[in-house]
Amino acid sequence: MRQPSRYHPVLVALHWALALLIMAALALGALVMAKMPNSDPMKIEALRSHLAGGVLILLLMAVRLVVRMVTRHPASASTGAPSLDRLAWASHRAFYIAVLAMAGSGIIMALQADLPSIIFGRGGALPADFWAFPVRSVHYLVSRLLMGLIALHIAGALYHTLILRDGLLRRMVFGRRRAAATDSMSTLRRSLSGRPS
Repeated sequence: MRQPSRYHPVLVALHWALALLIMAALALGALVMAKMPNSDPMKIEALRSHLAGGVLILLLMAVRLVVRMVTRHPASASTGAPSLDRLAWASHRAFYIAVLAMAGSGIIMALQADLPSIIFGRGGALPADFWAFPVRSVHYLVSRLLMGLIALHIAGALYHTLILRDGLLRRMVFGRRRAAATDSMSTLRRSLSGRPS
């Protein structure tokens, strides 16, 4: 069986697009909207961008999951330390769960506060305080978890790049997806056909 040296180009594009969108949504929520009173007219504009971005992130994440399931990808990376490898495995899965929980809790809160009709439709007033909705606490806690996972992800990428120097980041950039033989049958077939290995 052959495994490519890089991820599928659609996965590469989705990875970087989602990275930018998620960081922008977190920054807008934590650094801008959290400091704005709901009475500020600009809060509706900020909420419109935040909600639209959250829905886009959810859709792109669903596409990413499907593409990841139907395409071949490189072999699992290793740090050489089983505990770090387990941490990487768990954090990648936690990333998917956190993004889905973040988008889901945001959509639930938006529906409870009637935001779609307020910011996209007939207008109206925002609730005095979003903390009145219990799901707001979930949205907040998951956002902090997501920030921690992003920091861990970046730290892992820097560890592979600067310490291990194993070229791991090349797997998540555009380029030719060379396939490497990973089993002895492929090597045997090549030698029998006279092709170099």
